[in-house]
Amino acid sequence: MEVSEIPNRVIYKDGEEFLYFGGTNYLGVTTLPEFQAILLGSFQKWGTSYGSSRSANIQLEIYKTAENLLANQIGTDAAVTVSSGMLAGKLALEQLQHTTDLIFHFPNTHPALLHPFSLPLIKNGKLNPFLLDPAVSRIGIVADAIPSLEVAPIDLSILKDIPSSKIITLLLDESHSIGVFGDQGQGILKQYSLPNIQQTVTIASLGKAIGLSGGIIAGDFQFINAIKKQQNFIGASGMNPAFLETFVNAQPIYNSQRQILKDNLNYTAKYLIHNKALTFAATYPVIYFDQEELLQLLLENNIIPTSFPYPTASGKLSRIVISAHHTKSDLDKMIQQLNNFTQMTSDFNGDIRFVL
Repeated sequence: MEVSEIPNRVIYKDGEEFLYFGGTNYLGVTTLPEFQAILLGSFQKWGTSYGSSRSANIQLEIYKTAENLLANQIGTDAAVTVSSGMLAGKLALEQLQHTTDLIFHFPNTHPALLHPFSLPLIKNGKLNPFLLDPAVSRIGIVADAIPSLEVAPIDLSILKDIPSSKIITLLLDESHSIGVFGDQGQGILKQYSLPNIQQTVTIASLGKAIGLSGGIIAGDFQFINAIKKQQNFIGASGMNPAFLETFVNAQPIYNSQRQILKDNLNYTAKYLIHNKALTFAATYPVIYFDQEELLQLLLENNIIPTSFPYPTASGKLSRIVISAHHTKSDLDKMIQQLNNFTQMTSDFNGDIRFVL
């Protein structure tokens, strides 16, 4: 379906109204009038674009202000912003390659986080033997904070089985957890206790829950300073300064929208019939499914989820995204169709085949 304006909670096509449960606008800020007002004020101060290198002789103070705020929230020594989450991943991977002997990746890691020479962390159900090789002392490990097709933070406990003699750097992609998890939207990094990890690095796109085009790399001072010396960083324009000013000034909005999102998730969990055909947790704003029949049922009732072929999925990726901008009426309509699907796929004796 082609549309002529940004998809909000409602999409209009040829005069017909559709409820939109797709995208990644988890906090619903991109079309929120008060958020847009802050953004417009930031444009008036900083202009619509600033195409200069971050290493130029003129330095904009908003970069330091915003990056210090991000580092404080995430819980790292330092942070640096770039123009996209994809660039953040590429720069971090390049630095990881320079400081490690081998790089390993968790199963189903997003393609943007895969280095060409990266090895699978798990092989035949066990740790890759190369992790135990005495000749390999510096190890880089990359993972998605929320793995594809999952609704809970990744389990990193297997990393405790790597010998403590190894020097391990963990690179965690928090694109889908920044803004959603944590009391300040700081993501999930702080929740882990991994004593044998010497260094942790967070990368993320800010274009999802945060609603602003850009990316972030957060880690210790040494890692971030090395990123700033890379040719690809020096030669690229920085993140739009108006977006960074908006991020700083919109903190109260992010906090209030995060609470609304939590309320919407709790409401959905309360009235949704549990069904093994649906992957859902009340702490994450996505419901995954792979039944074509359910997709058609939703479309027939003017409810549009996200559905497209995905690199790490076996077929089409279909997911319902719950946002802070959805009303209780929106949620009721969505929940009703999911519950209808559960009842239609029950056995004739009334027992639900898929109920947990």
